[in-house]
Amino acid sequence: MTAEFIIRLILAAIACGAIGMERQMRGKGAGLRTHVLIGMGSALFMIVSKYGFADVLSLDHVGLDPSRIAAQVVTGVGFIGAGNILVRNQNIVGLTTAADIWVTAA
Repeated sequence: MTAEFIIRLILAAIACGAIGMERQMRGKGAGLRTHVLIGMGSALFMIVSKYGFADVLSLDHVGLDPSRIAAQVVTGVGFIGAGNILVRNQNIVGLTTAADIWVTAA
């Protein structure tokens, strides 16, 4: 099971790194490191959400909803994306970068 988790994180890093590399080569705000960190962080939170509470969920007296972790990742990434959107001289800047960050987390 541990090897599967590591493979998932590596695949997330590779896929998000490709997006980040393209953004970095174009000189955009969020580059390779940002996309890899967001992608791997999101993948790790999803792994914890799915597998991290298996022993606790089997107990009768514990009420727990692990899907709430996954739901909060979407909210957190939304805040990161919103921080990249700026208005300069009545032009919107950073909208594509915000969308890239959102897709990277997905």
